[in-house]
Amino acid sequence: MDASTEKNTPQSEYDSYEDRERQSRELKAGLHPLKNKFVFWYTRRTPGVRTQTSYEDNIKQIMDFSTVEGFWVCYCHLARPSSLPSPTDLHLFKQGIRPLWEDAANCNGGKWIIRFKKAVSGRFWEDLVLALVGDQLDYSDNICGIVLSIRFNEDILSVWNRNASDNQVVMALRDNIKRHLKLPHGYVMEYKPHDASLRDNSSYRNTWLRG
Repeated sequence: MDASTEKNTPQSEYDSYEDRERQSRELKAGLHPLKNKFVFWYTRRTPGVRTQTSYEDNIKQIMDFSTVEGFWVCYCHLARPSSLPSPTDLHLFKQGIRPLWEDAANCNGGKWIIRFKKAVSGRFWEDLVLALVGDQLDYSDNICGIVLSIRFNEDILSVWNRNASDNQVVMALRDNIKRHLKLPHGYVMEYKPHDASLRDNSSYRNTWLRG
């Protein structure tokens, strides 16, 4: 793609072209390319009121990958949830999307939230990571990333999506997460738009209960 073509190409088409080129190079190298490139992020949260500046300063990019082989290299070196201090957030997002409510890909979206006992959170986190990386969830193009939040009495999994106003997709995503994780009866999933989080400076309070 020459410079003149690049200037006149919409960003989505350019990104698609870049993905195809990446996948072609990885296939020639004998690797197994993923549909998307991903980034792991880590946040050691400071207890208290969230401010945008302090939160952004605390987010650290750990590693990125775009192949099956690259994923397993990253994942095998990643700390297990049971070894992480509280409060800590571990994020897995598609490349180009920062794990911030204000990011352009996230600002009109929201997240599904599931609260787990600490003894079982690691298994559900791993299942969700594999589902996202392997493009196994329905409406995967609407998913921005996933977060594991380590807290004192519980761990919280959240799935971030692009459009909180598309109720049909939001509810279908909930049902698909439930099926894929085989959530036991009694687990309640909550939803919260990111603009509501911005208003009350809270990720997990004042959620919408949707079963």
